[in-house]
Amino acid sequence: MSPRNEQLERRRPAHDLRWARDVRDSVSCTGVLLALLLLMDWGSDSLTPGRSALWLALGLLLFVVLYPARVSAGSGWLASRGLLREHRVHTELLVSVRCLGGVSQRLVLRDSAGGRVEIDPDVLLRNPRLWMLVEEGARKSMAHGTLLCGATAVRRLSRRIDGETARAVFSASGLE
Repeated sequence: MSPRNEQLERRRPAHDLRWARDVRDSVSCTGVLLALLLLMDWGSDSLTPGRSALWLALGLLLFVVLYPARVSAGSGWLASRGLLREHRVHTELLVSVRCLGGVSQRLVLRDSAGGRVEIDPDVLLRNPRLWMLVEEGARKSMAHGTLLCGATAVRRLSRRIDGETARAVFSASGLE
């Protein structure tokens, strides 16, 4: 790739490549649950317009809960767009990066302008270009001294992603 094409590629925003599949999965889960609920009610002869509306509301609630955030990044920014709004941080102005454990791990990034983004670290693991852009901004924040809390979390995440990438390369090449 020529240097000019490489520069153009770096400027183009990166997106979560699995997002569309995750949306389809959430629609499928919602549709299956809704169909089963309506089928059970219809089979027991208790299906009414009120109960149908209740099952439809339950299905809509499940879709809202399962809907994945669309994560994208560009040179100096990271964004996470949900159903209603977008959250954005300037990665070159990060003040904190925290990994929250629990049932599902979350990565919380905050910048000096008050922006806050919370994402699943696996999104960065699955999308090397996204990680590259986020890591580049985080390293600039560390160099400028704005990243007050979370340099260790960034390094730990970097090691994890590098290890997973190396395993994937070895596996694809048959060198396991």
